[in-house]
Amino acid sequence: MIGAMDEIELKLQVPAARADAVRRAVAGRTGAAPMRLQAAYFDTEDRALAAAGLALRLRREGRRWVQTLKGAGDDGLTRLEHEVARGSAAAMPALDLALHDGTPVGARLAALRADASHGEPRLVFRTDVRRTLREQRVAGARLELAFDEGRIVAGDAVLPVCELEIELRAGTPDAVLAAARRWIERHGLWIDLRSKAERGDALARGLGRWPERKARPVELGKAMTPAQARRAVIASCLDQIAGNASVIAGGSFGDDHVHQLRVGLRRLRSAWRFFADRGTDAEAGAAVAPDPAEAAAASLFRALGAARDLAAVGVPLQQELRTALAAVGLQVEPPRLPVDAQAPEPVALLRAGAAQALLLDLLAAAQPRAPGDVSAAPPLRTEVAARLNRWHKQLAADAKRFADLDDVGRHRVRKRAKRLRYAAEFVAGLFGAKAVRRYLEPLRALQERLGAQGRQRDVDVVQRAAPRVPGEAGLPFALGWLAARREARLAEALPALKRFADAKRFWK
Repeated sequence: MIGAMDEIELKLQVPAARADAVRRAVAGRTGAAPMRLQAAYFDTEDRALAAAGLALRLRREGRRWVQTLKGAGDDGLTRLEHEVARGSAAAMPALDLALHDGTPVGARLAALRADASHGEPRLVFRTDVRRTLREQRVAGARLELAFDEGRIVAGDAVLPVCELEIELRAGTPDAVLAAARRWIERHGLWIDLRSKAERGDALARGLGRWPERKARPVELGKAMTPAQARRAVIASCLDQIAGNASVIAGGSFGDDHVHQLRVGLRRLRSAWRFFADRGTDAEAGAAVAPDPAEAAAASLFRALGAARDLAAVGVPLQQELRTALAAVGLQVEPPRLPVDAQAPEPVALLRAGAAQALLLDLLAAAQPRAPGDVSAAPPLRTEVAARLNRWHKQLAADAKRFADLDDVGRHRVRKRAKRLRYAAEFVAGLFGAKAVRRYLEPLRALQERLGAQGRQRDVDVVQRAAPRVPGEAGLPFALGWLAARREARLAEALPALKRFADAKRFWK
């Protein structure tokens, strides 16, 4: 289609062992021959388009050239798109950026071009794929299935492409998600929200590994209903979760990807709790029930914990203990964090059906719905202020008696501190930036102190690893050192607890 439109699609990565089966399934009975698509992607030298979520390309489709500008949406499925036919000459035509003027995605490009420091777009990388295409009609919708095999090329660097795109041609986004579930279950595919443009840009930059996705600010409007705010927050969590899950499922990842995925899951669970018990969703006219995906998110969070604990707890702890042992003249190798041999690898976890189903559920939850009668919806600021106030009072009360709490109680305080911080960050845009910043400063400091103080499992690590500690002299020292360390960190946490208890609430 030539013109401006919102493109709703989902990309699934295809393992090499399933490529033939997926190609045949997409071709169907007609056995349509693949079409070759050759494209050139452009960006400024400082990668201004990529930073703004834009992709600009010239692509040869059969005999014709098409110039396309795309812009990222905020729900994981939607992308703004504007296509213009550029003729059928043998040679690639020159870019004409003015062709996108007057379109929503063109306005984004124009805003960038207003800053002359970015310079003009230049060729950054190319793609060369063979596409097997078929239109499919399902209940109440029409889909386009596109199986792409080929490569992305940037200089001497090459990245293979083997993926299935499911695009909505008519109907609702639910049809895309339902189709994706079927393909995932039948062929073991996995969701990847990164576009070819994003992967090509990373290849052209020479990034050895895709960077981890950190949390991005949530943009809430004061006119939003609580239900609309909830979806915006879930979309933000989805961006962080899916951004890291895609990389891990692809197999080339680091400890930071696992960490940021777990942070995203923790933010998501905090969001569900924060927006729970909201009474009625005025847009749908139905009671807001607990999200059924919460159990799946909690399960994935725990399963990823073993890999994260080894990197974030076991290795630093071992180094600290080695230093302490050497300081008193003990030549004893400190214990290592035991590894559960039965724990699944992160790649297997993220490709598994449970994780993929969770991502699909989050994509569904992030989709906008047609508004109904919102006259009964309470003001958003009033709603979030009431919930923040309750959470703050709980944490402030715990902070005052923290030294008297047992390990279970202190762990609960740490979780409450994290949830309150995430909630405050979610709704920060509704209030004054300066007041929010003053409140978050002692809260973040408290969270850091509680995290350092609260690792009772450090002692458990040494106890479980005792058989691997050579000699009896090292083990008693290690246990005593950990106990003293824990008490010292409790003393360090007390001033941070008091400072938070006295913090001025920004929603008042």
